[in-house]
Amino acid sequence: MRFLNEAPDFDLTYSDVFMVPSLSAVSSRLKVDLTTPDKIGTKIPLVVSNMTAIAGRRMAETVARRGGIVVLPQDIPLDIVENVVKFVKSRHQVIDTPITMQQDGTVGEALSLIYKRSHGAVIVIDQQGRPSGIFTEHDAVGFDRFTQICNVMSQEMFTLEQDLAPQQMFERLTEARLSVAPVTDGDGKLVGVITRNGALRSTIYQPAIDKNNRLMIAAAVGVNADPAQRAKQLAAMGVDVIVVDTAHGHQVRMLNAIEEVRKVTSQIPLVAGNVVTTEGTRDIINAGADIVKVGVGPGAMCTTRMMTGVGRPQFSAVLECSQAAAQLGKQIWADGGVRYPRDVALGLAAGAANVMFGSLLAGTYESAADTLRDTNGRLYKESFGMASNRAVRNRTRTESAFERARKELFEEGISSSRMYLDQHRPSVEDIIDQIIAGVRSSCTYAGATDIPEFQKRAVIGVQSASGYDEGRAQDTSW
Repeated sequence: MRFLNEAPDFDLTYSDVFMVPSLSAVSSRLKVDLTTPDKIGTKIPLVVSNMTAIAGRRMAETVARRGGIVVLPQDIPLDIVENVVKFVKSRHQVIDTPITMQQDGTVGEALSLIYKRSHGAVIVIDQQGRPSGIFTEHDAVGFDRFTQICNVMSQEMFTLEQDLAPQQMFERLTEARLSVAPVTDGDGKLVGVITRNGALRSTIYQPAIDKNNRLMIAAAVGVNADPAQRAKQLAAMGVDVIVVDTAHGHQVRMLNAIEEVRKVTSQIPLVAGNVVTTEGTRDIINAGADIVKVGVGPGAMCTTRMMTGVGRPQFSAVLECSQAAAQLGKQIWADGGVRYPRDVALGLAAGAANVMFGSLLAGTYESAADTLRDTNGRLYKESFGMASNRAVRNRTRTESAFERARKELFEEGISSSRMYLDQHRPSVEDIIDQIIAGVRSSCTYAGATDIPEFQKRAVIGVQSASGYDEGRAQDTSW
């Protein structure tokens, strides 16, 4: 990229900058290839942060199906990680995982499950695994929570065969005026479900898959205890990317951890961070990392800057670190600071191969936290930062009460935040659509057909606070 005018002598956030259009020969945003230049296998530049309230198996499956990747947190026990990895690797590339119940289940049980996935349906199956009915939230109206689901479900079954192409599934659902339907195999047994939007998305997105044609997933390790041993076990489980993660990545303990992990995971892409300087980037790469994670303090759940004064505006951090990584033939991920789709595009323009974020996805059906209702009936999920008191308690549960109490005195994150589900865009796929549509359009404005070309052609200007405010839509009258 280049600056429209002279580069300023102060650091910049995403909100401080804008991109100007250039002469473009790109006729359609669908002609833009968003395969990431870090070559890990992702088809869109979206990485979901390793946050306990966000990154779970539902999120991992859904994001990988659309071409991104999720990083599982380092404080999840290995046996649970193994189950999640096996689950994600077994998922279909087009058909979504169903929520199923037996016929003697209750309405209350169905309502407790229905917000786990965005398709909003529970498939009632018989003893042979064949669908016998479908239940939606609307079907519960007028019935108490102890009513058996077989008495309220819709028995008029419309099913689709699993060997249909996504476009055919979309067309049949459209003809039937349905938004969701069970998908069955040749014996009539349930394979999964497909929504009209899901079928449509499968014609636009490519899944992120490994060499064995399975959905991809990443996992994090910390710098304490024995990171090499954990990384070795993660590699044996089939994890596709290892992330060595700590808030202050430019430290000797991190460099030692990278060297140790590199020895036992020589064939797996290794990401490490976080840093915000040229020196930090070079040291991380020289220690053995393939990709450097950049960002200190820009996250929505992070209080590091307010607590310590430490950090750096994200756009400048990404720009400097990406240039340093490029000199060594490596790539960076821009971690944090994303509030709008524009921020992802600007992170890529500054040189990031992938953009990593979490809180933006906290209020979705697929995030790992439980779905709750406030006193007004609005759905929300609780999120928290990974350096917060709540996260520290989770991470130190095996230590003595005394050591845990000492560590809980030091926190740099929000322990509880309500993230409300947008009733119009309640799924992570809705947010992916917004982000990718924005990034594709940014590329067409720059006249670029892929991310490397976008990074070369992007022209960036610096704006005032009123300039930023001018670009925001007005959803009510003045």
